Formats: sequence, structure tokens, C-alpha cells
Amino acid sequence: MRRPGFYSRSPREPHRAAEPGATIARHASDGPDTTQTQPAKSAAAPQRWQPGRRSFALLLALVLGMGATGAVMWPKANRQLTQKDIDQAVLRTLHTTTLPSPAAKAAEIIRPSVVRVVGYGTEKTTPEAKVEKRGRNLAKGKPAEATDEAPGQQVERGVGTGVVIVDKGIILTNLHVVAGSETIKVTFFDGLESPATITGVQPENDLAVLQAQKLPDDLIPATMRSTADLQPGDQVVAVGFPFGIGPSVSAGVVSGLNRSFRSPEGKQELGNLIQFDAAANPGNSGGPLINMDGEVLGIVTAILNPTQQRTFIGIGFAVPIENAASAAGSPPF
Repeated sequence: MRRPGFYSRSPREPHRAAEPGATIARHASDGPDTTQTQPAKSAAAPQRWQPGRRSFALLLALVLGMGATGAVMWPKANRQLTQKDIDQAVLRTLHTTTLPSPAAKAAEIIRPSVVRVVGYGTEKTTPEAKVEKRGRNLAKGKPAEATDEAPGQQVERGVGTGVVIVDKGIILTNLHVVAGSETIKVTFFDGLESPATITGVQPENDLAVLQAQKLPDDLIPATMRSTADLQPGDQVVAVGFPFGIGPSVSAGVVSGLNRSFRSPEGKQELGNLIQFDAAANPGNSGGPLINMDGEVLGIVTAILNPTQQRTFIGIGFAVPIENAASAAGSPPF
């Protein structure tokens, strides 16, 4: 008959063969204890507990199993990346991710510093004003010769671009954009409109410095870059408001350095200009010409077109930033 398990409050002694003259005490359930235990044996010190064979076997199997699992997982957890792994990850990223172009990244950097500049005055009827007005009407979806202004009413006399060079609201633009304007307004990248005043001019380089009266809370000035190491073939981007549309971005290269340009009327000649082939049209005047790091290399000032159309045919000019910044009284280099 199977006996129930036995639990002791103290460690049990291991089974030993009965020695001569010694008897083993019976459990109380086996009946009254009628035997006598030898004093020498009862005084023996208890031995430390040891697990049974079955328990020890289970414990050993568990330890060995955990060790085997760790041995399998250990190399994976501590595997070092190789150059091949890195190359494969880069190639996978290039194949699955569309990266922005250098021109897009450069335009994103300069965008917070670009402003739309509008000069207002009474209606004028010069050929240049008519061409600009036709372009603005067409951009707005109106007939080229449409007019909504009453005689004597203030209208847009010049639309151009400017770039913030100091976070106090100091803006560089072209003099011909604001010359003769009775009032000037600038529109910042966040849509804030502000009146502006002319604080300085440099007629020999067709430059004007404006001071905006209201400023965005997070106005970011542009970073200017010396043109000392500029070379033909370097990539550039023009950002501005051609015919008031924008900000628009066009990319190209530096076509030449130290160029000269004479206005169609022959009234002014500009020298030491950067020639570029990024598209520019009326309205781009005063905007920044930047490198692929979004740094300002010059101020777009003119386009060459031997016809009367005054539209871009592949040759644009910019005043180097060294000259442009000196118009603000603070040569940066």
C-alpha cells in the first residue's frame, strides 16, 4: 500500500545501514515507541540537506536547457555590424526613400528670409510699367490690358523681392523695385504684411536697403557667403516673385564672373556682376542668388534680352553680396 508523503520540520538524515546495537525510532503513526535509541547515535550532529536524485536531475536539466538557449542567442545579441551590413542598409534606404534635391534643400533654408516687395504710387504709363502690369494680369488670370484702378488711385508700381540680412528687419532689394514709390510694403514668409521705408541706397549697384516696421516673431536672417571662391559651373538657385508669383525657385549654374550690364535705356551700366542661367523674370529683382547651402552669394538685379519682351532667355545677373552688404553699411567679409 502506497504511503503518503512525509514532511519533516528538520532535515532528514540519510538512510544508513543499521549498525550493531543500534535501533531506528519509528514514526508515531507506526505505534508506540517501545525501543531505545543508543545515546551515542542520538547525539550525532545532523547532516546538511541534499536534494533527491529526481529533483537534482530536473534542476540539472533546467540549467543545461537555459545554458543551451543562451548559447544559441548569445552570438545574435552580440553580433557586430560589418561594413557590408551598413552598405546594404544605405542602399535599402536609397531605394525606398525619395530624397530632396540639393536645390530644394537650399530653397528651404533661405525661404524664411525671402520677402515680397511692392512699391505703390499713382498710375504711370511707361513701357516698362505696361509690360509688368500685363504680366501681373496674366498671372492673375485677367486679360493683359485689364485695369481696375481709378485715375489718381495708388497702384502697384513695382513688384520685386527682398532678402532679410538682419533680424531687426533690415532688407536688401533692388533700387529700381522701389524707386519713385510713395509707399512700400513687404510680405514676410508667414504672410505678415508690413510697411517699409528706404534707409539706404547704392545707385551704382542698383541696391536699396529697407527697414520693415512690423516683424514676425521668428524672423530668420539669411546667411551671406563670400564669392571669393565662386567659379563658373557652380550650382546656384534664384528665389523670388516673378510677376508677383511665389516664392518661386529656379536652379542653374554660374555662367561667368565679373560681367557688365547696361540697362536697355542705356542710362546705367553695372559692373562686377555674377552671370547665371537660373530662370529669372521681372519680379525676381532684389531676390537672393544662393548656393546649395542656402547662403546668399548675390542679389538678382537684371536679365539680358535684346528684344522688348523683357523676359528670360538664359542670361541673368546678380550683384555680389560683398557689394550688396556694403550698401547696408556692414560689409560682411
